[in-house]
Amino acid sequence: MAGFKNFGDFDAVGLAELVRKGEATPTELLDAAIDRLQAVDPTINAVPIRHDDFARRQIARGLPDGPFRGVPFALKDFALLEGTETHFGSRAFRDYKADHSSTLVERYLKAGLTIFGKTNTPEFGLSFTTEPVLHGPTRNPWSLAHSTGGSSGGAAAIVAARVLPVAHATDGGGSLRVPAACCGVFGLKPTRARLPMGPDRLEGWAGMSHAHVVSLSVRDSAAMLDATHGAELGAPYAAPPPQRPFLEEVSREPGRLRVAFTDRHPDGSAIEPEIAAAVRQTAALLEALGHRVEEGAPSTTIDAASASRAIIAGATALLLRQRAAELGRAIGAEDVEFVTFAIQTAAAQISGADYAAATVAMHQLGRQFAQFFESVDVFLSPTLCMPPLELGRLDTMSRDIGAYVDLIARFVPGTAFFNMSGQPSMSVPLACSRRGLPLGMMFSARFGDEATLLRLAGQLEQERPWKDKKPPICG
Repeated sequence: MAGFKNFGDFDAVGLAELVRKGEATPTELLDAAIDRLQAVDPTINAVPIRHDDFARRQIARGLPDGPFRGVPFALKDFALLEGTETHFGSRAFRDYKADHSSTLVERYLKAGLTIFGKTNTPEFGLSFTTEPVLHGPTRNPWSLAHSTGGSSGGAAAIVAARVLPVAHATDGGGSLRVPAACCGVFGLKPTRARLPMGPDRLEGWAGMSHAHVVSLSVRDSAAMLDATHGAELGAPYAAPPPQRPFLEEVSREPGRLRVAFTDRHPDGSAIEPEIAAAVRQTAALLEALGHRVEEGAPSTTIDAASASRAIIAGATALLLRQRAAELGRAIGAEDVEFVTFAIQTAAAQISGADYAAATVAMHQLGRQFAQFFESVDVFLSPTLCMPPLELGRLDTMSRDIGAYVDLIARFVPGTAFFNMSGQPSMSVPLACSRRGLPLGMMFSARFGDEATLLRLAGQLEQERPWKDKKPPICG
């Protein structure tokens, strides 16, 4: 299979099938992915950490006979892979090398994936754009002047650019769904505790942080869930078990779903007209598919922004304290970006009681959202309330923290609610802006009900396929 010219036309399930049938070797697939990366990464800057040698050693030792045997893969620059560097997008970790692998990465390895690099991320995943000082900005394959979103921006960029059909991502407040929306790929944030977060921490951001992948196809996301889900040793809690393999759900009829939708900001104000119009068009599509569609949105009495900020500040301060202990010195302003330093400073003003109150507020929000979903199967809303931003708009070195926070509140106001509630939520690439930039539509379901989302996503993928819509960088 010299050159493997059709590499970008396959999803990960399809590539694994080629290997099983003997129509491609793991080395051929890895070479194809590396060739593709070398062709586009000088332009988009999505994979700053490379360890091709690790992937080649995997192949030489013999890959496990897992569902993705021989499929090339990249981790976000958060994940620990023994013997390789992880920077967390931060100068404070520029020399850090993992001495063990995370539980989720062990499951990726067992699935047979060949892991040859790590994708760019903002420092500690704290921004909705991927422009870290350490590695520089990742550029959107659809428009090089625009952001890929964050924090899994490098992952979404390489999937959109057809370097890989699927890549690891995480989501603590929208960090998987936002880049999926900006880059025109599929992104499912699973239910809280569906995937392992250990062994070093058994939950992230008090349970707000979740992990999974961004992908070209819905079935890749489902099959990857099948390969990686389940509680790990010592997990404090577990997600409800699925009724059947997630991959089977993709081809099942969703039935007549009760869908609520909103084309407005969570505070009730109007959003960008073209995004509001895209939501209404999506609602009309759902109605044409036979679903019962009505306007409506969950509401909460909780100050969600304050609660999430307290939790994230505490977690960030802990991470930096641990790194300071490893380095044997304090972490200073020269080690981290200004927004990160400001978050660490703010954490010093948060008491133990404040942190506990924030977790209580988060769980109360989850209860209020669960009550909404007693009469609704799916909630449709825009993933972004503004089109993808130009690079530089969200500046993590800005001293104007108020303006920075205000822009985030206008750009991505709704994704974090479903991190706090723990409910599954997905961004589906169903629309684009007047300038040709992708616009994701967000669908959320009740706790533990990825099955409904995957059925609906499978239906939408058939009705409005997106796989063959390629960004300009694909030529």
